[in-house]
Amino acid sequence: MSEASPRGTYLIIADALRKEIAAGQIQDGALPSEADLMARHKVARNTVRRALKVLADESLVVSVPGAGWMVSSTAPRPLVDRLREVITEDGLAVGDPYPSEQNLCARFGASRTAVRSALAQMEGMGLLATVHGKGRTVRALTPA
Repeated sequence: MSEASPRGTYLIIADALRKEIAAGQIQDGALPSEADLMARHKVARNTVRRALKVLADESLVVSVPGAGWMVSSTAPRPLVDRLREVITEDGLAVGDPYPSEQNLCARFGASRTAVRSALAQMEGMGLLATVHGKGRTVRALTPA
């Protein structure tokens, strides 16, 4: 921002993003990264985050772990839900090996951290079991 705003710089950034979303200028539903928005508007990260929070509170955008900020209408379902569907999509049965973290990262375009978090949730639901040295296996077909 080149000049101070009595309205609040974060609100101006939120308005600019809102207009881009309405005009369909956001490609593939993914907002620019926080770093890109900081550079574009010449503001600090906290200012960008406040602007994104305003849009999130309006349900226009959603934060997707491992993927960034997305327009709500194009945001993918939570990763844990998509990983749960792997059991039925791949025709896995109880005791079958579950795909590796590396395979899941490539398949869903997610970070290893996001995949590990979702797998831990699935283990907590009782869907998967980890066998030391052998990876994960299907423990149940539906959550316990």
